[in-house]
Amino acid sequence: MDRDFELHTHRAEDRHWWYRGRRKAIERVIADLKLPARARILDAGCGSGRNMVELARHGTVTGVELSDTSIDVARARGAGEVIAGSVLDMPFDGDSFDLSVCLDVIEHLEDDLGALHELRRVLAPGGALLVTVPAYQWLWSGHDEVNHHHRRYTRRSLQRVAEQAGWEQMRTTYFNSLLLPAAILLRGLDRFSRKATESSLDLWVPPEPLNWLLERPLALEAALIGSGGRIPAGLSLLAVFR
Repeated sequence: MDRDFELHTHRAEDRHWWYRGRRKAIERVIADLKLPARARILDAGCGSGRNMVELARHGTVTGVELSDTSIDVARARGAGEVIAGSVLDMPFDGDSFDLSVCLDVIEHLEDDLGALHELRRVLAPGGALLVTVPAYQWLWSGHDEVNHHHRRYTRRSLQRVAEQAGWEQMRTTYFNSLLLPAAILLRGLDRFSRKATESSLDLWVPPEPLNWLLERPLALEAALIGSGGRIPAGLSLLAVFR
């Protein structure tokens, strides 16, 4: 990720409706996992460490991050230890964690299979992996190029690569579904102009009333996901593996 875009992301994470909504969905899923007391949690590709703040409520959290810029921000949050390293080669023994989360990370990696193998290696027997990724290759746009993505996923393609790495799928759901039609329109326009479409608007934080309103669909989806529901389509995909 370009450094300027990375810093812009850090500034947006606390307030932006999409990040706030995703955190709600992740929190509901983790609460349903029945983690052990003082669970050992890995945030693989932790970025600025913003998600570590919530993860720390469930146990002792450790972050792994490759970017020096993000490492400095993550360590300053004080939510847990942050280690410099790649998700493809982590400095941990097996049986080190009860839960690994990898949130919008593996799409950035050319070797997603290798990352999923490594995430499995460091997990304790019976441990869980929570993954989020962008959905549908046909929605590829300037947004993906700016973020240096290698691919987008469907439920089936994510399950396929995870099973190749030895994971058993427990649940999957799409989310951010109500804005899918608008995203399809914007990404269609993106093919004609890169000046004012979603690829340039995705980190814009609207005024708080609009920001709150845009977050409402994700909050409703988080409640549905937390009750065990599954959303059939959306801009993002969430999966839990054992």
